[in-house]
Amino acid sequence: MDRTTWQKSESIEAGILLALTGGILDAYSFLARGGVFANAQTGNIVLLGVYLAQGQYEKAARYIVPIVAFAVGILMAEAIKNRYRKRRNTAFHWRQIVITIEFLLLVIVAFLPQEMNTIANVLVSFVCSLQVQTFRKIHRITCATTMCTGNLRSGVEALYLYHQTGEKEYQRKGLGYLGVDLVFLVGAAAGTFAAFQWEEKAVLVSCVLLFLAFLVMLIREEES
Repeated sequence: MDRTTWQKSESIEAGILLALTGGILDAYSFLARGGVFANAQTGNIVLLGVYLAQGQYEKAARYIVPIVAFAVGILMAEAIKNRYRKRRNTAFHWRQIVITIEFLLLVIVAFLPQEMNTIANVLVSFVCSLQVQTFRKIHRITCATTMCTGNLRSGVEALYLYHQTGEKEYQRKGLGYLGVDLVFLVGAAAGTFAAFQWEEKAVLVSCVLLFLAFLVMLIREEES
């Protein structure tokens, strides 16, 4: 049997842990690392345009870096998938390899001082892009665990279709999408608290959640 058939990386438990991580990382990068959004790059692109228009090129450069890092992370996730997805003799599923990389990079971020915020934001953006590219489904719902806009659109659309048709599947999907965003919100609140309490070290909370997600995938894999 193909490993992707019985890998449980799309479980609700793993999805909750990853969505919490996404919310924490966005709050962390904004509050503890100089006002940069690490997950969705829309805000960074807008601020890049604003500062370029104002001729503030030094400030603009601060937002170019995480955007590029995000793009590189997408390429890395695809490279890992293409290399390990069909291998049967590897110890772990390729998604667990991605989580391990995320974990290690965030541990490094935790020990970078404020003077190295640019590097910290590069690494956090890289981690977020790995996650958004690697984990696209939770319990058969295609969604994102590092950003909310697409989930919000899909959730409201599904609930509208449920109201129109009465089909329970639309209700399940709608509530699922909005549930992911709610968990992300909880993660952002937790990230805010952690950033005020532990500053740079607050990102270690995300490391704990990623480790738990790794274990959830491993335990469920063995149970399959």
